[in-house]
Amino acid sequence: MAKIWQKSVTVNELVENFTVGRDREFDLQMAAFDVLGSLAHTQMLESVGLMSNDDLQAVQQELKKIYREIHEGNFTIAAEVEDVHSQVEMLLTQRIGDAGKKIHSGRSRNDQVLVDLKLFFRHELQQVVEETDKLFRLLIELSEKHKDVLLPGYTHLQIAMPSSFGLWFGAYAESLADDLEMVLAAWKITNKNPLGSAAGYGSSFPLNRTLTTKLLGFDSLNYNVVYAQMGRGKTERVIAQALSAIAATLAKMAMDQALYLSQNFAFVSYPDTLTTGSSIMPHKKNPDVWEIMRGKCNRLQALPNDVAMMTTNLPSGYHRELQLLKELLFPAFSDLKHCLQMAAFMLQNISVNADILNDPKYSYLFSVEEVNRLVLSGVPFRDAYKQVGLAIEKGEFNPDKHVKHTHEGSIGNLNNKEITVAMDKLIKSFDFEKVERAINDLVNQ
Repeated sequence: MAKIWQKSVTVNELVENFTVGRDREFDLQMAAFDVLGSLAHTQMLESVGLMSNDDLQAVQQELKKIYREIHEGNFTIAAEVEDVHSQVEMLLTQRIGDAGKKIHSGRSRNDQVLVDLKLFFRHELQQVVEETDKLFRLLIELSEKHKDVLLPGYTHLQIAMPSSFGLWFGAYAESLADDLEMVLAAWKITNKNPLGSAAGYGSSFPLNRTLTTKLLGFDSLNYNVVYAQMGRGKTERVIAQALSAIAATLAKMAMDQALYLSQNFAFVSYPDTLTTGSSIMPHKKNPDVWEIMRGKCNRLQALPNDVAMMTTNLPSGYHRELQLLKELLFPAFSDLKHCLQMAAFMLQNISVNADILNDPKYSYLFSVEEVNRLVLSGVPFRDAYKQVGLAIEKGEFNPDKHVKHTHEGSIGNLNNKEITVAMDKLIKSFDFEKVERAINDLVNQ
């Protein structure tokens, strides 16, 4: 079958296979979004006189049918078809005739794939936000539930000062809230409409780009058509930074959990069904979920560099290797969402050790508490420090193990309410409802 761009020359099969690569595989994930872009584009074409109302009605009806087929799992990209854009146009032409040939007026596959990607990324970012928010709420809940259970805090992996499970769970909750600030930046850059930039230099047709922006629920346009094309690669790089931020939080949490589950720490435990065993050591309860998560999230932290290396020396305009960015970003979304879900699943089943600090080796945790107690009684800090240090050296240190931390963010004042209020405000900034209304109107009207 001839390609939609093909004229009289047939491309060598080896060249075609090499250049198409895995595009069909990843384009399937963009299929519904390709249809959404065409629904908006054809409405705009009719509004500026480039498509008759009869043709518009035929195209819209068939596009919505294809959209349903995609969601029902009945859509494929034929082996002889290059990409999802060609497949949709081919289906339209086969089913409704010449009207299907008119949908490409005023656009190029360059801006068609750009809008598909923006819509796909927007959808995936929303799912990442929703999964992150679920984990955040669980962490806050666990922080409140276990706020009075103390555990050792470490610096340099040395016993340092008293901490608590309230602080530990709450710390990761607040970290996720900060990570979503980066996701919000990625969302804002993603949620701009490139449609109408064509091959990267606009069109001589009187396109109404503001209309397609509204129809697709974008916040605004990528106004400059050259920049719209330059945004491919940049958008992926910013998204990669956001995903890697969440991954860094999860990787650190996973490392803590792997340590805390070991017999040397024994701070937490999980049901036997959530850990794995050894082929020769019958006592083993391995934290495989956390270890796999740590590995996946460490790999995700390399994502920004991978994207940068793919695009760092490209001049303006379209270049074919940009399609390889799909191979980096698409699996990254899946891996991160899965890690977020598994972290929540594991933490829903965690048990904490309420008696950790009864072990004598943790007595030194309270050295700073004792120094502070002496300071409050009038002893100069440096003298109090030396006094406690000498007691430790002589083996005479017998601390009071009651912790009295009251300042903001400390053991006795977690500020979980304030952290949650900030998270609520952040989530509202995404305005997912606006996008959902626009897409619902596009496919149901």
